[in-house]
Amino acid sequence: MGLREQWAETLMGLLVLILAAGFLVYSLSVGGVGRKPGGYDVTARFGQVGSLAPGAAVSVAGVKVGTVSEIRLDPKTYLAVARLSLDPDVKLPSDSTAKITSDGLLGGVHVAIAPGGAADDIKPGGEIDNTQGAVDLFGLIGSVMRPQGGAAPTAAPAANPAATAPDSY
Repeated sequence: MGLREQWAETLMGLLVLILAAGFLVYSLSVGGVGRKPGGYDVTARFGQVGSLAPGAAVSVAGVKVGTVSEIRLDPKTYLAVARLSLDPDVKLPSDSTAKITSDGLLGGVHVAIAPGGAADDIKPGGEIDNTQGAVDLFGLIGSVMRPQGGAAPTAAPAANPAATAPDSY
């Protein structure tokens, strides 16, 4: 093997290492590993979480303010309890609403928080009481396309008045 081939292999190896380091930095920044210390946790209970998973974004007005850190089932109420780790700079009013919403038709899901108008804030370890669970989009589409029974039969359409002879001339 000549000097030129060794140089090309070394250069390719160096390029692969640089790309791997770039992907590592990107994944750590997107995953929230470098987020601000001192954040606080709140919980929210949902009747249906759909495909929400730990690591999903929590946003206010479309801006990421935290992540979902844990999802578990409450064995007494059978509700899904999501623990949300929020940025320490974001103080949410106590009457805020949390909703599980889709990123797109085939995309993932995240928790969107709509701030309320209360004067007091949710304390660390507190709970968001107003929640809306995930909507099964494909189930909704299926129910519209295949309505289940229960609908009353429709009446026959009225005859065209122009086609009938008038009672008197």
